[in-house]
Amino acid sequence: MDYGVHLPLIALNRQHWSLRGLLEYTQAAERLGFQALAINDHLLFSRPWLDGPTALAAVLARTGRMSLATTVALPVVRGPVALAKSLAAIDTLSGGRLIAGVGPGSSARDHAAVGISFEERWKRFEEAVRAMRALWLRESPPFEGEFYSTEGVVLEPYPAQQPAPPIWIGSWGSDVGLRRTARLGDGWLASAYNTTPEVFTSARERLAEHLRTGGKSPDRFPNAVATMFFFVTEERAAAERVVREILSPLLKRPEEELSQRLLVGSAGECAEKLAAYQAAGAQRIFLWPVQDELRQLAVFQEHVAATL
Repeated sequence: MDYGVHLPLIALNRQHWSLRGLLEYTQAAERLGFQALAINDHLLFSRPWLDGPTALAAVLARTGRMSLATTVALPVVRGPVALAKSLAAIDTLSGGRLIAGVGPGSSARDHAAVGISFEERWKRFEEAVRAMRALWLRESPPFEGEFYSTEGVVLEPYPAQQPAPPIWIGSWGSDVGLRRTARLGDGWLASAYNTTPEVFTSARERLAEHLRTGGKSPDRFPNAVATMFFFVTEERAAAERVVREILSPLLKRPEEELSQRLLVGSAGECAEKLAAYQAAGAQRIFLWPVQDELRQLAVFQEHVAATL
């Protein structure tokens, strides 16, 4: 199991961003040995949210050899053609390091903002994934669906990765979601605050069954756990404050649940939770420091990752 980091796009303790700050964060992550850099995607949120694809493009020159990931991007909200164009550019400019994690989106506000019915998101999502893949494949026939068509659309330049960047599907672990992941995806993204190591184990076993049924090898189907908010501290009061004042209002989840699921607490407690995910078969954890980002990245590598 290895570790990636999310770019800090949400205004958790700040009300502004700077390119310099994002570049410093990216350089620190690369220097400390994190294997991937990821962005999440919302148009509207309970707190200000910096645009993900734009931010990822802005720091490309400082990413070194890290993989790049969207965890997840929203092809229904952004439109599959526009998103495919943006992600192809990121893949090209990075020399082919992109993992395109996608999901239907969980925010009705995002869909309303672009005039799309929230109830249609699942049907649209399946078509959008197929449309994006058709746009990236040089010799692919056009996709024709109820909502989207790529007839006559040629997006050049094509991505650097051929035949196409891998598309990973975000799923919280429902059986219908795992079937969709097996059918459409090249990998699976789980959500840290919507799962546990025990739930992840069960979902991974069910996903393997669906993959075998569809003629795919589970051993060749990668996975990751995304949006693992973390704050390493030996002070119990500080850990409780982070959950109570920041994470619970942000995620609209009970404090006790988030304390159990996310990495907020002592280095030993965080390492124990990660060891459980490692035993469950998680291959990568995408971490998101809640505050004091640069120091927290260093603390994690020195006091948590080094013990596993």
